[in-house]
Formats: sequence, structure tokens, C-alpha cells
Amino acid sequence: MTCNIPTMLTWLRILLIPVFVGVFYLPNNLYILGEMPTQSVNIFATCVFAIAAFTDWLDGYLARLLNQTSSFGAFLDPVADKLMVAAALIVLVEFERVGAIVALIIIGREIAISALREWMAGEGQSSSVGVAMIGKVKTAVQMLAILFLLFWDDVDLGSLGIFQTKIIGHVLIVFAAFLTLLSMAYYLKAAWPKMKAK
Repeated sequence: MTCNIPTMLTWLRILLIPVFVGVFYLPNNLYILGEMPTQSVNIFATCVFAIAAFTDWLDGYLARLLNQTSSFGAFLDPVADKLMVAAALIVLVEFERVGAIVALIIIGREIAISALREWMAGEGQSSSVGVAMIGKVKTAVQMLAILFLLFWDDVDLGSLGIFQTKIIGHVLIVFAAFLTLLSMAYYLKAAWPKMKAK
């Protein structure tokens, strides 16, 4: 197993998952009779997720900068991303901040495309389903939406008015779900000639 700075950052992202989830379920922070968690819990969870999202960018940047790319790192990085996003969506569904259908679309797509990429790699066609721009845009919108939905409370910007975090978060997560389906169609179209040949 390769051990370098980018890989350690990826492991950090995985280790942050139980911290992120656990903060909502600490005894002092359990909500009763439908009350939402306190804002301090929301802020902490948002910060943990933001750190994880930042390490996602940072480990890739450092891997290229330091020439520390590895096959293990290439395998672990998307696994860490998908675990973090899935954990966040499950928590958001439980707290009724995201609809179950939206979460299923996003998580289901990740599983399906991961399986497709693994199969295409086995066929020597991994480049056909490499990360496309639409996938990057989907990820950016999805991460931003999750951050807003984790923070949850609206923000008073003074003379600029109220930043309606909940509404913007909901709009973005629905848009992310749409981009999820669009990107899945893109990857399936790219893989279709090979699939049809089988």
C-alpha cells in the first residue's frame, strides 16, 4: 500500500466520516420530538464536510504537484468521496432536509458509474468513461448544496437581506440530481458501443 501525503489526506477524509456523522448523535445533541439539532452542531458538521471537500481537491493537486500518483490512491480517492457524500445524504434524509428520492438518485448513480468504470477498465476501455466536465460540475453543485443543507439556518446579511440557505440548498441539490442523471446518461452513452458488443 502506497503511503504518501495525498494518500494520507484521502485516509483523513475517510476518518472524518464517523466524526461528521457522530456529532449529530452525541447524547447532549440529540433532538427530541422533532426539534432540529442546535446551530452549533450544524456549524461543526458543515466545517467537517468542508474540510473533507477541500482535502478531495488538495490530495489530487498534491499528487500531481509532487508526482505522487499511485494506482492505490486512484482507487481510494473516489471511494472516500462517495462514502462522504453518501454519509452526508443519509444524515440529511433522516433530518428531513433532503428527499429520499434525490438521495437515491445521487447515491445510485455513484454505485452504477463506479461499477461501469470497473467493468470498462477490465475491458481496457477505462479512458472512455474518464471524468468529464459534466461530472465535475455535478460534483461542485452537489458539494455546495450539501454544505448549505448542513448549515441549514438562514443568514442575516444586514442591508443585503437574508441569505435563504434552506431554499438555495434545496434548489441546488435538485439541480445536482438532474446533473447526476445527465452525467450518468453521458457515461452510459460513452460505454454503449462496448456494452452493445457484449
